Amino acid sequence: MAELATIARPYAEALFKACTAEGADLGVATGWVDELAAIAAHPQLREVADSPKVTTEQVFGVITAVVRGSLPPMASNFLRTVIENGRLRVLPEIAEQFRTLVNETKGSSDAVVVSAFPIDEAALADLGAVLEKRFGRKLNLSVKVDSSLIGGVRVVVGDEVLDTSVKARLEQMKVALTA
Repeated sequence: MAELATIARPYAEALFKACTAEGADLGVATGWVDELAAIAAHPQLREVADSPKVTTEQVFGVITAVVRGSLPPMASNFLRTVIENGRLRVLPEIAEQFRTLVNETKGSSDAVVVSAFPIDEAALADLGAVLEKRFGRKLNLSVKVDSSLIGGVRVVVGDEVLDTSVKARLEQMKVALTA
C-alpha cells in the first residue's frame, strides 16, 4: 500500500498544481478524477489494460467511452499520461490523494458515517453539524450501512475514528467483564 501511495503522490500533486494554475474548479476536477478512478478500478478494465495486445490508445478509448459525458481537455491529458506511464492501477490512489489536497485547501475532510440503518437527509445534516464541532473542521459526509453495528454510528475521518455503535459498546463491556 505504501508503494502505491509513493507512486501516486507526484501525479496527484501535479494534477492539483495544474488545476490551481489554470483556475479550474476543484470540485469538478474531483468529480472526474473520482469517476476515472472508479472506472480504472473495475476488474474487467484492468484485464483489458494489462493485455499486451491492447494499445494505450485503445485503453484510452475504452475509458473515455465509459465516462458519463465528455472529459475536459485537462482530464484527457491527465488520463493519457497515466495510461502511457503504466499507472492505471494507481489511479484510485491518485484520486484519493488529490481529494486530500483539495480538502486541505478548503479546510475540510472526508468523513464516512457507518450506520446500522439508512440515515435521512435531515438527520445527516444534524449529525454533520455535531461532528463538525467534534472534529473542528468542515466535513464532507458519505454514508454506508452496516447492519452488524446493531445501532449507533461509527465515523471515520482520515485516521480518526469515533465509534458510538452498540457493537462497540458490547465489545467494551465484554473486555471489561473478562478482565
